[in-house]
Amino acid sequence: MEFGLKYGFIKQTSRRPQIGTFTMLEVPTEDSTKGLGVGRVWYKLPLWVNKDWGHWTVDGGAGYQLVKQTGFNSFPCGGWLIKRDVGKRLEVGPEVFSHGREGMATPQTESSTMIDAGGYFHFKNPDKQLLFADGHSVAGQTENFAYLAMCWTWGKRDKTAAPDTLQPK
Repeated sequence: MEFGLKYGFIKQTSRRPQIGTFTMLEVPTEDSTKGLGVGRVWYKLPLWVNKDWGHWTVDGGAGYQLVKQTGFNSFPCGGWLIKRDVGKRLEVGPEVFSHGREGMATPQTESSTMIDAGGYFHFKNPDKQLLFADGHSVAGQTENFAYLAMCWTWGKRDKTAAPDTLQPK
């Protein structure tokens, strides 16, 4: 289960992107001896930029994932996406991202660069979104993946910004 805090420390202007972080912690919810997770809390520590142009958004950055568990590595990661609003509730687009070697206890023993197509569906309640993606590797270790998740957000936000945009708190 992921818990995170988005914090934009440089606000977006007409010429400058927003710059911030989306620090997250991954909390174990299953038995790691069955291959279901790491078995310990681990952390995602990124630096991210975001720029909106009308219905289009470019978002990306890089960071480090800190994993303190036997058989797992801490590793660098990064990525970029471009997405477009399709109506009031749907955002879709492609993403390219990479990760370093995750460790011998994981299926991702080597580095990989992947591409996917995905997006967000925003429910009537602006604090709830459905996230989805499907993709595969284009370099490095072969990986295929699909992602479907519910996201609940809360806290102070700029009412004029997109629900997933980094916001100063």
